[in-house]
Amino acid sequence: MQKMNLREVIDKMFILEKTGFQTTLLGIGPMSKNLIIASLELAKEKDFPILFIASRNQVDAKELGGGYVCNWDQRGFQEDIAQIAKEVDFTGLYYLCRDHGGPWQRDNERSSHLPEAIAMELAKRSYIEDLVNHFDLLHIDPTKDPYIMGKSIDMEVVIQRTIQLIEYVEMERKWRNLPEIGYEVGTEETNGGLTSQESYEIFIQQLTKELLVKGLPIPVFIVGQTGTLTRLTENVGEFSYHSSKMLADTAKKYGVGLKEHNGDYLEDYIILDHPSLSITAMNVAPEFGYIETKAYLELVRLEEKEYDNGRLKDKSNLKAVMSREAANSGRWKKWLVGENIHLSVTDILEDAKLRDKVCEICGHYTYEHKDVKREITILYANMAVLGIDGNRYVLDKIKNSIDRYVQCFNLQGLTSKLLN
Repeated sequence: MQKMNLREVIDKMFILEKTGFQTTLLGIGPMSKNLIIASLELAKEKDFPILFIASRNQVDAKELGGGYVCNWDQRGFQEDIAQIAKEVDFTGLYYLCRDHGGPWQRDNERSSHLPEAIAMELAKRSYIEDLVNHFDLLHIDPTKDPYIMGKSIDMEVVIQRTIQLIEYVEMERKWRNLPEIGYEVGTEETNGGLTSQESYEIFIQQLTKELLVKGLPIPVFIVGQTGTLTRLTENVGEFSYHSSKMLADTAKKYGVGLKEHNGDYLEDYIILDHPSLSITAMNVAPEFGYIETKAYLELVRLEEKEYDNGRLKDKSNLKAVMSREAANSGRWKKWLVGENIHLSVTDILEDAKLRDKVCEICGHYTYEHKDVKREITILYANMAVLGIDGNRYVLDKIKNSIDRYVQCFNLQGLTSKLLN
């Protein structure tokens, strides 16, 4: 099957919308190999395209520190997904996407206050690895700057950095004779809030004008803040129907799709409305990691029960080990709220309620830790004694979670509609 590029996908979606078929694409954060398997199995069953959206912390070149997910660099990410697709006999559409590429987008680059020239150089090296490993979409996001904290970066600076990076990537792509790719630009405000329609349109106008002058492609997606904000295991923002519709219509005027970030944990009555609001795509990431971790912890509950009942001779220590490593990861600082972000690892571990919460939120950061992998193996072996396929249970819980979006976004059958 000839693979459509994402520009072609978006253009076809705009055409389908005029016939009354409305849908919203789902961007899935690749939090684990199980999530990739579950995604491809469901996409095969329900005939929809998938966008795998990897941040630089999750997947990046080894020389830049690699990724915390499966220790993937871009090549490992690309090869493993291709292998999984082959194993589950998935022949539909999936896309490798860079989420929040750009300078200072790795946590360590930002915390060490790298000079701008070095941060830009590392961003370019990361993008080259994306390119040569067949990524389909690159998010050009130069809006994290450790030297400008507590306020937004000037729009002109964002535009000039965005153009500089796209120009560089396009030069390298053509020199290497690689196929066209898509670009995503802009970013959500990490503290929530809304993108004003006026500033959104000015950004699109100025950016597209300068890109066209330089003979560069216009983006496929432009991120707009619709009011969503993920904290703990909730969406604590306030989704705005009015603002979302205005941003989507504005983007469409320029042949671009509105991409919403931070869509995790939104209730059905909100995501059901996304297609009719013309939101072209939405990203979900930590929610799927939370669902996978909760599935492991549910199996642990069963294991403890049957150990006490005498049906199991041994039990894993998964919950304790995962809780310890989730606290040690320090990643919870991104997701906790209030004064809790200033707590120490010891504070977290000594507070049973908080320790459990951190384990649920950040368990997915620990899946590659050798002690966690060992305990999962023991857990699955105990489940097998009880006649339970533990891994299948975990996969199905993830699939059910993704399926909620497939139903609400009207995604079933989309691949066939795009190709016919």
